[in-house]
Amino acid sequence: MTARGGRELPASERRKVDPESQRRFARGEVELFELAADPGETKNLAADHSAMVTRLAASLDAWWRPALPGDRKAVSASPVAGSPAAASTPPRGPNFLVFLADDLGARDLGCTGSRGYFTPAIDGLAAAGMRFTRGYAACPVCSPTRAALVTGRHPARVGITNFIGGERRGRLLPAEYLRSLPEAELTVPELLQQAGYATGCFGKWHLGPPDQVRRHGFDTVGSIAVAPGSGPANDPMHARAIATQAASFIESQAGRPWFCYVPMHSTHVPLKARAELVAAEAQRLAALSPHEGPREVPEGDRTARAVQDLPVYAAMVRELDETVATVLAALERTGAGRDTLVVFTSDNGGLSTAEGSPTSNLPLRAGKGYLYEGGIRVPLLVRWPGVIAPGSTCDVPVTTLDIAATLLDVGGCTLPPGHVLDGTSLRPLLAASGGLPPRDLVWHYPHYPNQGGRPAGALIAGDGPASGTEKIVEHFEDGRVELFDLAADPGERHDLAHERPERASALQMRLAAWREQVAAKMPTPNPRPVEPYGPEGLPLKK
Repeated sequence: MTARGGRELPASERRKVDPESQRRFARGEVELFELAADPGETKNLAADHSAMVTRLAASLDAWWRPALPGDRKAVSASPVAGSPAAASTPPRGPNFLVFLADDLGARDLGCTGSRGYFTPAIDGLAAAGMRFTRGYAACPVCSPTRAALVTGRHPARVGITNFIGGERRGRLLPAEYLRSLPEAELTVPELLQQAGYATGCFGKWHLGPPDQVRRHGFDTVGSIAVAPGSGPANDPMHARAIATQAASFIESQAGRPWFCYVPMHSTHVPLKARAELVAAEAQRLAALSPHEGPREVPEGDRTARAVQDLPVYAAMVRELDETVATVLAALERTGAGRDTLVVFTSDNGGLSTAEGSPTSNLPLRAGKGYLYEGGIRVPLLVRWPGVIAPGSTCDVPVTTLDIAATLLDVGGCTLPPGHVLDGTSLRPLLAASGGLPPRDLVWHYPHYPNQGGRPAGALIAGDGPASGTEKIVEHFEDGRVELFDLAADPGERHDLAHERPERASALQMRLAAWREQVAAKMPTPNPRPVEPYGPEGLPLKK
C-alpha cells in the first residue's frame, strides 16, 4: 500500500520528490495492491478495502511521518558535533530567539566597553546570561556570515563568500561566488521544522531574492524585502516594524517550540535614525568627558576612526537596543522567557575605515571588510535561564558557525547521512560542563570589499602554547603572511612572521589544506590590474 495524508510536503522534503508525486501527496491519494496476485501493481484495490487501508495507513504513518507543523520527525544520522550522546530525544526543546545586528562592532555595547553608546536592554541580556569575549563572525562582510548562521556551514563551502552584489576588482579578479543561497542547501530552520518548530524570519535576509526565504525553512516572514534606510522618518531602518512583527510571531505561538530569527538593518549605512533620537544622543554625548588622543589612527593606506562620538550612529545603536527591548518584552508577556535560548550577535565588525567611518573598534585593528580583529570580532551574548549562570563570561574563541550547531543540538536535531556542519555546539560552555575540542578557526575572503581591505585568508590556531592565541593573515595579492600573538598583542600591531618563520609557514600550510578540503575558490590575476578603490575598481553595470 502507498499512502500519504493530503498535506503539503515541507520544503526540506520537496526537493527530494518529483512534481507528480508531490501532487499525489497533496491530493491524499491512496493505492492498495495485492502483490501475490498483482506483482506489477496494476490494480488499485483501495476503494474495495477501506478498513484495511485505514489500518495499513496508520501503521505506515507510525513508521514515517513528514515533518509538518506540530510533528516531530527524527532525521536518521549523526548527532550534531559537540552534542552529548542521548538515549532519547526530549519531548520539547526550548524556543530560540536570535538577534543579528548589522555592522555592529565588538565594542559598540555598554557591556562590551563602550562609553559612547547607550544599550540598556542588550546590557541586561548580557547580565542575565553569558558574554563571549572572543566571539567572531564567519566573515568580515554580511552575506557570508548570514549564510553561515542559516546553514551552519562555512561560507566557502556554501559558495557565498562576498556580500551579494559585491563586484570590486584590483590587482586580482575576485573569486566567483553565488548570488543566492542554493535551494539544495539544507538549513537550520528546515531542520528545526523537522523537529516540530514553528519558524519566523523578520528583517534583512540578504541571501538572494526575498521570495526564497520561505523555501529555506521559514513559515512566517516580515520586512524581508526592504532596504536599510528606506523606511519612513519615524522608522528609517525598519527597526520598529521588525520588532513589532517578531513580537507578534512570538505572541501567536502556543504549545509548540519556535525559532524566531531577527536580522536587523541597524547599524548599516545609510546613517539614519529618528530625529528625536539623534538630538537626544547628541546631548548625551556632549555631556561625556572629551576624548583624549587622536580621532583617527593609520590603517594601511587609509585611517580608522578612533572615537565613538557620532550622534547619528549612537542613535542607530539606540534604535537597535529598542528593537531588542520590544521583542524581549513580548517574550516575557507570553511567559516563555524561562524556556527560551536568546542569542545576540553581529554579522561583522564595526565600520571604521570608510562610508563615513561611524564607529571605532579600538583597541582592535581596522573594521568591516578586513580580516584583522576589528573586522571579524563581534559581540556575542547568550541567555538561557536555568542553564547559563547570570553575568558569566567565556574567553573561548567561538564563531557564527557554532551558534548554528548549538541551535541544532539543543533543538534535538540530527543530521542526514553525510551532511557536514562546520561549527561545534556551545552547550558545554553554556552549561559550564566542559570545554570544546581544540580546533583551528578559519576565514576566507577572496574579494575586495568597499571598506579598503584586500583579498585575504586568516587562521587562528587551535594548538600552540595557548590555544586560540596565534593568528596568521595571508594576503592573496602578494602572498605575504603576518603572524600575531593575540594574547600579547590583541591590536595586531606586531608582525612576528619574521621572528617565527617556521610557525608562520606551518599555519599557512594548514590554511591552504583547509581551502582544498572545502574547495574554496581563489581570486585570479587580473590581466588589466586596476586600483580597487579608484574609478576602475567597480565594473560598469550592464
